[in-house]
Amino acid sequence: MATPTVPETPEAAPLGDPPATARATARPAATGPATTGDAKARRRAPRARDLTPMEDYGWFGPDSVAWRVWVYPTGMTVGFSRAVVVEELDPFLIAPVKVSSKIYQQPKVRYDRTLRYFATCLFGDSASIAKASGILTRVHARVAAPDPVSGLLSDPNNPEQQLYIHMTAWHSILYTYEVFGPGRLSAADEAQYWAECRVAAHAQTIDPETVPITRAGVREYFDRMRPRLAASEATQEAMAHLMDLGPFAPDVPRVFQPVFTVAGWMFRAAVLSTMPRYQRRLANLSQPRWVDVAIRPIMKATFALVDKSVRAKLILLSALSPNTVPVAGQVLAGIPARSSEVLSPEETYRRHEAPTPRELYAELGHDQSQVVFTPSAPVPAEVAERAAVG
Repeated sequence: MATPTVPETPEAAPLGDPPATARATARPAATGPATTGDAKARRRAPRARDLTPMEDYGWFGPDSVAWRVWVYPTGMTVGFSRAVVVEELDPFLIAPVKVSSKIYQQPKVRYDRTLRYFATCLFGDSASIAKASGILTRVHARVAAPDPVSGLLSDPNNPEQQLYIHMTAWHSILYTYEVFGPGRLSAADEAQYWAECRVAAHAQTIDPETVPITRAGVREYFDRMRPRLAASEATQEAMAHLMDLGPFAPDVPRVFQPVFTVAGWMFRAAVLSTMPRYQRRLANLSQPRWVDVAIRPIMKATFALVDKSVRAKLILLSALSPNTVPVAGQVLAGIPARSSEVLSPEETYRRHEAPTPRELYAELGHDQSQVVFTPSAPVPAEVAERAAVG
């Protein structure tokens, strides 16, 4: 595998399925063994020796703070879960989530694809990043989903909407690292982390200059976003669902159900303990303060134990997101890339002769001639008529 194979319909947020035409022409490549008959091998827990080195280090590399923070066991567990939960407070995200219902029908697949996309941008080589970001932008350009409250059609490629997704993810990963992991970064490391957050924004339609690069700037950004966040019944349902581990492991043997139930309760308590009180009120989620306090040392010790074993980290990642293992597994296992190059976003798109997401957005715009997702409630007639033209 010269480069990790990115699913042809990657997603930066749970925004529903792409149009049928995109699904028909773009299928994820298999990441398991070549022989379909070897089902036992496909179920086998991943091993470091089975992983193939990346071609280069993409945009970051072993010296990056982003790798250190995202690769810690908190990152792809409670950190990423917190991100996708908080994202649902954006009304333009929850509308297509509700009407597509894929987070309820295929929760593990949705989590897998979304995490794989983020992991590709963080840990993948330059060719993979260029490919994944282009596919995502093209798919989003063809998705129209009406917000049933305002009647406005959402644009998944909208830079402001993409910025909220991006900042929610990077903030959640760092915050859970601080709370349940090694703790606060040094001032120099935190400055580097937010500078790398700005670099990663080049994989989206975001204007990198709008990405805050200080703790104070990040706090001010979320304060500015707070008035536009809202929670309908659909929002509350989705947020509660995304903290439930049950749908991710429906086939747990009965003998292990008590252990899994306790683990699921702890996971939910951990995610909820990191959410601000105003977000909990919006989501109609409550938890006693003593649980917020008590869960932290328990999860901190658990993640520290997992972090001591490469094998344990690979098994955990495989259980949550098997298609992310070929992308992030090399970093977890410390497998060096074939080339020590770390490219800038500009060098990446130029080398692989690919347009940047912002260039694609300017070229493709947002095709609102077709409503891909039927609204979950009636929209104003004039909006429906305008959306149906084409």
